[in-house]
Amino acid sequence: MSNYHIKHLEEYFQVYRKSVQNPEGFWEEVAEEHFLWRKRWDRVLSWDFTKPEIKWFEGAKLNITENCIDRHLVTRAKKTAIIFEPNSPDEPAQHITYRELYERVCKLANVLKSKGISKGDRVCIYLPMIPELAVSILACARIGAIHSVVFAGFSSNALSTRINDSECKMVITTDGSYRGSKTIDLKGIVDTALEDCSCVETVLVAKRIHSGINMKEGRDLWLAPLLDAAGTDCEPEIMDAEDPLFILYTSGSTGKPKGMVHTIAGYMVFIAYTFKNIFQYREEDVYWCTADIGWITGHSYIIYGPLCNGATSIMFEGIPSYPDFGRFWEVIAKHKVNQFYTAPTAIRALAKEGVKYLEKHDLSSIKVLGSVGEPINEEAWHWYDDNVGKKKAPIVDTWWQTETGGIMISPIAFATPTKPTYATLPFIGIQPALMDENGNEILGNQVDGRLCIKFPWPSIARTIWGDHQRYKDTYFSAYENKYFTGDGALRDEVGYYRITGRVDDVIIVSGHNLGTAPIEDTINEHPAVAESAIVGIPHDVKGNALYGFVTLKDTGETRNQDNLRKEINELITEQIGPIAKLDKIQFTSALPKTRSGKIMRRILRKIACRDTANLGDTSTLLDPEVVQEIKDNVL
Repeated sequence: MSNYHIKHLEEYFQVYRKSVQNPEGFWEEVAEEHFLWRKRWDRVLSWDFTKPEIKWFEGAKLNITENCIDRHLVTRAKKTAIIFEPNSPDEPAQHITYRELYERVCKLANVLKSKGISKGDRVCIYLPMIPELAVSILACARIGAIHSVVFAGFSSNALSTRINDSECKMVITTDGSYRGSKTIDLKGIVDTALEDCSCVETVLVAKRIHSGINMKEGRDLWLAPLLDAAGTDCEPEIMDAEDPLFILYTSGSTGKPKGMVHTIAGYMVFIAYTFKNIFQYREEDVYWCTADIGWITGHSYIIYGPLCNGATSIMFEGIPSYPDFGRFWEVIAKHKVNQFYTAPTAIRALAKEGVKYLEKHDLSSIKVLGSVGEPINEEAWHWYDDNVGKKKAPIVDTWWQTETGGIMISPIAFATPTKPTYATLPFIGIQPALMDENGNEILGNQVDGRLCIKFPWPSIARTIWGDHQRYKDTYFSAYENKYFTGDGALRDEVGYYRITGRVDDVIIVSGHNLGTAPIEDTINEHPAVAESAIVGIPHDVKGNALYGFVTLKDTGETRNQDNLRKEINELITEQIGPIAKLDKIQFTSALPKTRSGKIMRRILRKIACRDTANLGDTSTLLDPEVVQEIKDNVL
């Protein structure tokens, strides 16, 4: 069916029109022809954004692991499903075939059942990027347990909050993990977290770093001997289309983390379809997404999307800078990677090191490049395009969220002409709307507003675990009958979208709405600047003034800082206008970031406003020490 694999722009427009004129008919056709169902649906879609309630493929029965694994065994049993690339390049990579994956998943599923886990139970997975992580996720899905993966860089406090919120019965973890030259005591973090979690009955522990750890009698069990004793077949639990598949926590701008709930059928159909098209995946390709599976990107585009398409997906345990900044390029050359999907934060860090590491490796296998996590700035886009893709591999700059489950606005590789910093066109079936402050839709092109979606797509999160009212308040109360993304966007003269940043990162200065992203992009074009973040501070005359935190490329920068400040503001005046000039510019050695690379502007805003009494939990940051340094030097 041509609908399943779009190859050029004209075809995109044809398929897109069909998908918005008759969404039910369109998604029904995709679902029918490309997936394995135990029972067909009674109804494709019912929805009401006022409640909000959304159901796709109602009444259908299936198991997602049959679609990820079993159905490939006929033709792809010997094909590599997952390539595990360890932290150290000295440790050999593992190639796990679809047949081996099937057996490993069934064994672990049998272990889970033997330890009292059944359909609907929540299992917390706190593992590094090792094969056990992928296997644990799929083993839960196999038996109908709901997996809740917590990124293995989170603190014990963050972990216990998430375990308690969803009342997990079991935790799957490891003795420890490798991160570059360091090892991390994951089991110790779990032990501390569980001092506050009465719901956990069992902890399964995989061996990774072979360290001496405490095992609590009656609760903690080594995983390996249990797997050795388990059978290699496990009948899949037949699930309802709308049963929860997983809970994934996303940090709210206020209050406790939100446990986004994704259900099975709609999520599967949308993730598989977006993966196939946006990355233009072909049967023999090797695909690598560098995200951690602790984030939605890893769930959707390392595990479920690739495996539903019978793809070969790389799981990378390491970091881009270990043993040196050539690690990504070495892995691409080693496995002849065809699609490479990473974050602007990583691209900027690698660009800062120049091309000397790149030039040592053959990157000619690359066909498609991807960007995810935040809007990519122009300088990073061009560096990526020129040096990694050699201007031959299109960059799919993907915009989406934990809440959306899958990619919402993105070029389709080789079909959509790309434009630096633009996510370009809505994906098939996605109906965006730009809204003004008064709740009216802004029509036409060359406009900007708040980005909403006016019709449900199959992988939309259905609720927040245990708090449907918060789901309604957060996403469906700002604009009537629309999902509000929390992002601002502009639409250019041809209808391309550019995400301008979180709406709470839009600062009103003297009556002008200023998105922080375009100003940061401009600052980052200064040859001395590595990265920047802008926040608003109260101003007597303008209402708000702009405060910039700027990291320089050379930490031993000897240039006069006052001159640098002047040059940065001249650049802003030139590119955006004098209204966007910064009142204060503080130079920092680094910016406070979450481990997924997001700059924590909330913390910067409080520091800039000298409101540092309650900065919230900073232990989950990549480098918590940097917060103190910034506080000490606030202007």
